[in-house]
Amino acid sequence: MSDIETNAIRLQAKRSHNREHSVPLYLTSSFIFDNAEQARAVFADEEAGNIYSRFSNPNVDELVQKMCYLEKAEDGFAFATGMSAVFTSMASLLSSGDHVLAGRAVFGSTHQLLTTVLPRWGITHSYADASTPEEWESLITPETKMILVETPSNPGLELIDLEWLGELKRKYNLILVVDNCFATPVLQTPIDYGADLVVHSATKYIDGQGRVLGGMVVGRADLIKEIRFFSRHTGPALSPFNAWVLSKSLETLSLRIDKHCENALKLAQTLEGNPALEVVNYPFLPSFAQYELAKKQMKQGGGIITFVVKGGYVAAKRFMDSLQMATITSNLGDTRTIATHPASTTHSKLSPEEKAATGISDGLIRVSVGLESINDIIADIEQALAKV
Repeated sequence: MSDIETNAIRLQAKRSHNREHSVPLYLTSSFIFDNAEQARAVFADEEAGNIYSRFSNPNVDELVQKMCYLEKAEDGFAFATGMSAVFTSMASLLSSGDHVLAGRAVFGSTHQLLTTVLPRWGITHSYADASTPEEWESLITPETKMILVETPSNPGLELIDLEWLGELKRKYNLILVVDNCFATPVLQTPIDYGADLVVHSATKYIDGQGRVLGGMVVGRADLIKEIRFFSRHTGPALSPFNAWVLSKSLETLSLRIDKHCENALKLAQTLEGNPALEVVNYPFLPSFAQYELAKKQMKQGGGIITFVVKGGYVAAKRFMDSLQMATITSNLGDTRTIATHPASTTHSKLSPEEKAATGISDGLIRVSVGLESINDIIADIEQALAKV
């Protein structure tokens, strides 16, 4: 089997003696051994086997196997949330005195990790702008160990040239970590360009229906070994139930992403030129500043669009309150269309200067375009904009 859609469906944990067609739930805290010698051998890593669901579980293992295939990764580990995946990808590999070079446009909680949490342990960072790639190399110091980026970024949809970034990390022998949450492996595979680790909030498109939390890190086997050791002793494990749900969700990921992209492009095209808006951003719009880069490294433009409502926060609030079908929530990647005002919610902890540097204005709206009829989505957004 070589096709992405086929493997997302057919890669499964080993069947039990009950010959089930769909892999069952393994809701158990621990696993039994045939004898004392087997227990010793498994604990000593001389024999493969499950010990405790904080370490491994058949449902979790199946999900990891699928994600490794989709992302072309050697190994991986699943987490309770996307942020535990982001945190552990840094905490397990960095030490006091290390430095992280990060893309300035990162999720609000990732920003808090870099600016508030990691400095407590002597880990520093520098931010670089995607729009000024010539400055990145000047920010690398002898202490730099890792490059961390989101592409497309949340919420600004900024892209970073992964091919160029892969060359930069190889030149300085750095660890390149790419948050691939917005694109998913359906639209881009960062490992093809040199990424060492790929991070996901599986809560978003991997689940796709707003049901469960989860996170993933996949990539180089030697790095995952360190991440697994750290996680085994700190406990951010994904629950077997959530893993079972997420593994089932992967079976429809390609179909869902295709429809998300189709709807998002039609919505973005329709909204361009709307008199209530200053700008519409979508990677596969020719007017998008990084359109050529998007076409180079992404198969489609993704399911997220952003636009800036004229009139700042007052107008943005009026738009949000006028929506009749779209949901107001902080999540994304759902079957249902979602509208978010990042400046007052997901990125509210950023200072005014930090918001400005990442393109988050008071009028910015992020829309996670769902799977409803595109006519209904457009009608709802346009009627709300008409009331601004």
